[in-house]
Amino acid sequence: MNFFNTKSVNFRVLVSGGVLLLILGAVYFFGYSETLTFDRGEAVMSDVATTSASNAITNRVNTATNTKKTNVVASVIPEINTYLAASATPMLIVPLAHLYPAEYDAKILELANLPHLKVASSTTASSTATSTIARRPGPWPVTQAPYPKDGALLPFHRIVAYYGNLFSKQMGVLGKYPADQMLAMLASTTAAWTAADPATPAIPALDYIVTVAQGSAGFGGKYRSRMPPKEIDKVIALAAQVHGIVILDVQVGLSDVRSEVPLLAPYLKLPQVHLALDPEFAMHGGKKPGTIIGTMDAADINFVAQYLAQLVRDNNLPPKVLFVHRFTKDMLTNYKKITPLPEVEIVIDMDGFGYPAKKIGTYTQVVVPEPVQFTGFKLFYVNDVATGHMMTPKEVLKLSPRPSFIQYQ
Repeated sequence: MNFFNTKSVNFRVLVSGGVLLLILGAVYFFGYSETLTFDRGEAVMSDVATTSASNAITNRVNTATNTKKTNVVASVIPEINTYLAASATPMLIVPLAHLYPAEYDAKILELANLPHLKVASSTTASSTATSTIARRPGPWPVTQAPYPKDGALLPFHRIVAYYGNLFSKQMGVLGKYPADQMLAMLASTTAAWTAADPATPAIPALDYIVTVAQGSAGFGGKYRSRMPPKEIDKVIALAAQVHGIVILDVQVGLSDVRSEVPLLAPYLKLPQVHLALDPEFAMHGGKKPGTIIGTMDAADINFVAQYLAQLVRDNNLPPKVLFVHRFTKDMLTNYKKITPLPEVEIVIDMDGFGYPAKKIGTYTQVVVPEPVQFTGFKLFYVNDVATGHMMTPKEVLKLSPRPSFIQYQ
């Protein structure tokens, strides 16, 4: 059973009362959480399955777990689908958008925010006439990227994320405040963005630093720390409370994306979990994180995009979004070779801090001239305010192109 309505253009939440709990357990989490444990730096798969969909499925999952079956996910999901199909309760909870190319083209042109575009409309009782002035040649909108698969979040929505780590109050807003307060702030912030641009509804997100670059070598000498599965599970549960998505943010240190990203596969198989890469902390030549600004190449980005695309195909998922942070030219090399895929949308996120003119300068000099597909813009509650003020949604929406991703630290 496909329990996403692919004929809807807009996301809608069709829930009420107790049905919400069933959604979160059965649809978002598919009734299981497949976790990772680490032994001597190697990933060891361990399956922990729970579900409230039915006692039969719960027993089935527990049996699979106790017998150490490795493909518990593949064996249990069909049973959940069967249960949902037979249920008298409507289960079309989070309809996914069907992609219409003409609407997509119009939306990315709108996001380009080109000042010379003029649209004149006249309406009579029987018809509406519209004319446009052709845009000047330029890098935006990006037209060479393939159309995404049905269910893509972008460009028809804007993702608004709170960034950080649950273990640190200094790394970002995600871990700075008690969970209830943080989620209330996120909901308010997301609503503000939707109000500022009603044509592009905002989706809340928790951007969790799941692999953290560190100053000490740690086991294996890779200068990075992997967060424990129970912390990742907490973030996924928190995001569900605001109907949000999760972004797992990776700082590889002296490791690399080929070693780190596949370890997150159990979570990336969930439809609401996406991925971010931070080249600032991708170190080379034995340099410690924080001593110099790191870098990633198009080959790194393409490896991750292709890996995510395979997960999407194998698990019949909606497209993933891959976010890449950037605030200097050298943080990302060979951008022209980066290849968005129908299964993976790519966002280059300007994550520098400072007073507004400095941030706009970084955006226009680093991100805008090297188009990939979509853009992002980071706002800092502390660092931006310390140097002037944190830009408002109205100010950010004046940028060309308008960012599809807004990240708060």
